[in-house]
Amino acid sequence: MSTRVILDTDVAMGAPGSDIDDGFALALAVAEPGIDLELVTTVDGNTDVRSATVLAVELLRRLEHDVPVVRGAAGPLMDPWRPRETAIDLDEARSRVAEAPGRAAQAIVDRVMAAPGEITLVAIGPLTNVATAMLLEPRLAQAVAGVVVMGGYFFGQQNDVRVPGEFNIWADPEAAQIVLRSGADVRLVGLDVTYQVRMTQAQAAALAASDSAFGSFAGDCGLAWIETLRERYPRSTTHGSFHLHDPLAVATLTRPELVEWRPAHVRVALDGVARGITVADTLGTHGAPPANCRIAAAVDAAAFVDYFISTITAR
Repeated sequence: MSTRVILDTDVAMGAPGSDIDDGFALALAVAEPGIDLELVTTVDGNTDVRSATVLAVELLRRLEHDVPVVRGAAGPLMDPWRPRETAIDLDEARSRVAEAPGRAAQAIVDRVMAAPGEITLVAIGPLTNVATAMLLEPRLAQAVAGVVVMGGYFFGQQNDVRVPGEFNIWADPEAAQIVLRSGADVRLVGLDVTYQVRMTQAQAAALAASDSAFGSFAGDCGLAWIETLRERYPRSTTHGSFHLHDPLAVATLTRPELVEWRPAHVRVALDGVARGITVADTLGTHGAPPANCRIAAAVDAAAFVDYFISTITAR
């Protein structure tokens, strides 16, 4: 039986110089036979929400998968919204694509409450839409089958004072705290684990040369992203590859054995220099608060990359 899924994303794949792993995650959700992708919602994050919406529609058309895309939050819950420069030419793009009507948070509520216990939310961007949906409908946390989040940093630190926490949590920490306090079955795939999964230049080149229409497109995008990273981070020691953060979160839906899970109580710092940092209590010592989620603690990186490539090229 397939897992029914809503994918909430800040996809930027298709915009020049933008990260591509959200697009790879969307492709995996479409290609995996064990996933029934019913709805895509977009959120401000890697790019502005208007561009993310158009890019999601375009990617789904390329993947030949007919599913509604509903635009969501244009900024975080607590900070005043300021117009962002769009990443693409919206007038030109909208002449080719059309988003579904409505707003993401309400669309999430409507879809989940119509089928209690059957739909899993996968959030691979900031959690603004998910938190807003939970505020709109308090029963949502118990009605959703689970919430899988690419977010957090639990067994290490970011070492970046500008963005001290993992980006998806840091971009809207209040939203993340609402989700963690909701009582939903939450699983977090953190940056410390996703940093271990990478696609090499050779793997991207093989993908580009594959007979799969989307696989070849994805491979070309991967090769271009490698060059962008080389120019952007000239002192990096990991040139010639890129991370597959978001696809790993999607993969855990049907291949949970790829990841080692650990129960934890996670909170998010909401102010000061630590704003956006996730703090995980994994010891469960006497007097500690009970676990409110499960966090990824390890991953079989080689098995995951093999699974990812074979799955998206099988279409």
